[in-house]
Amino acid sequence: MKNLTERDKKHIWHPLTQHKLNSDMLGIVKAKGAILYDENGGEYIDGIASWYTSMYGHCNEYILEKVKHQMAVLDQVVFSGFTHEPAIRLSEELINILPSNQQKIFFSDNGSTATEVGIKMALQYHYNQGNKRKVLLAFEEGFHGDTFGAMSVSGLSVYNGPFEDYFIKVERILTPTKENVGDILLQLTERLSQNDIAGFIYEPLVQGAAAMKMHDAEGLNMIIELLKKHQVLLIADEVMTGFGKTGKNFASDHLPVKPDIICLSKALTAGLMPMGVTSCTQQVYDAFYSTDIAKGLFHGHTYTANPLACVAALAGIELLRSEQIQIDIRRVIKSHQEFGLKIKGHPKVAEIRQCGIIFALDLNIKMERYGRLRDRLFNFFMAHGVFLRPLGNTIYILAPYTITASQLKRVYDIIELALDSEV
Repeated sequence: MKNLTERDKKHIWHPLTQHKLNSDMLGIVKAKGAILYDENGGEYIDGIASWYTSMYGHCNEYILEKVKHQMAVLDQVVFSGFTHEPAIRLSEELINILPSNQQKIFFSDNGSTATEVGIKMALQYHYNQGNKRKVLLAFEEGFHGDTFGAMSVSGLSVYNGPFEDYFIKVERILTPTKENVGDILLQLTERLSQNDIAGFIYEPLVQGAAAMKMHDAEGLNMIIELLKKHQVLLIADEVMTGFGKTGKNFASDHLPVKPDIICLSKALTAGLMPMGVTSCTQQVYDAFYSTDIAKGLFHGHTYTANPLACVAALAGIELLRSEQIQIDIRRVIKSHQEFGLKIKGHPKVAEIRQCGIIFALDLNIKMERYGRLRDRLFNFFMAHGVFLRPLGNTIYILAPYTITASQLKRVYDIIELALDSEV
């Protein structure tokens, strides 16, 4: 029988892939902790927690046991007209760890749908009140998902180019630095006088798909404070940053001004299964609460609040709040800081940056986002047993909290080897 790589080619169309250029997909047969195992016996340290999801390690026994028990009790039930204990408990636990102004939880299927719901909440919030606010504000180089609303507010045309003629109306601003925030605030003050901006969607502190671009927390807070004064709803896309990655439960915890709407996914269910959550304030919810049925939020998914996903999320939150995971987070943060000091003077390193357990370095070499040089770098890492997925000339680490010290050192060593080699 053919191996997985060969069998895959017959029917499967992979995401973010030009199959004529990249036809071979590596068959993975097992994952445990921070290690991926391929069908040929190869092992790889998962340096990006499989797109920032498996933060407590792959196949975490505690999470598996909780979900296994739930499978024998209630697997799936429609969430319109019914409810269940796992969803109710998850809503309670999320409200306990989210910023204190969050009061309501809307379930969906993934990160794109979580932001899609947030966008619809912001637009309909104003529509329900008779406000003619149809413009959304977003950062340049932001990324919020692949559904149409999410694409509209995303600024990376490599993903969205063929669809831009169909987008909702979005205007973009620069991400704040200490140098430019004054100009941004002046421009916004003038722009806000038109009273037509419904919401501002932003990745707080770290723009993941923009190669882990990090921006100034103080400047961001000044921007969202100004927008809030002008009744612009603040939509924090914490799909990537949520659940401990920035050193706090959420990136929004680093800012005094809190969002009106928060979008969550990825590490929400610890990488075990898909789920999205969009939380909001009581004020947002109240704009939909009416005897007029048309003012409701008519958005739904078949697997909304799937009981198994809810239980996985509950187990993940329990682990996040545990002393051991908090120790692990501090350990990884400190380790990254030490590695950054070690390599910041390397002649091939243009810049290093870190936010919590997110570490990124830019090479002083120009590369296409999905070009041959980037592919050679990816293949170099894989050949040495480390799964890292460079974004252009940016190498980043976003490993499970449970990665061991020796595994993390191996990741650092391979990065250094790549820097010292003619990759």
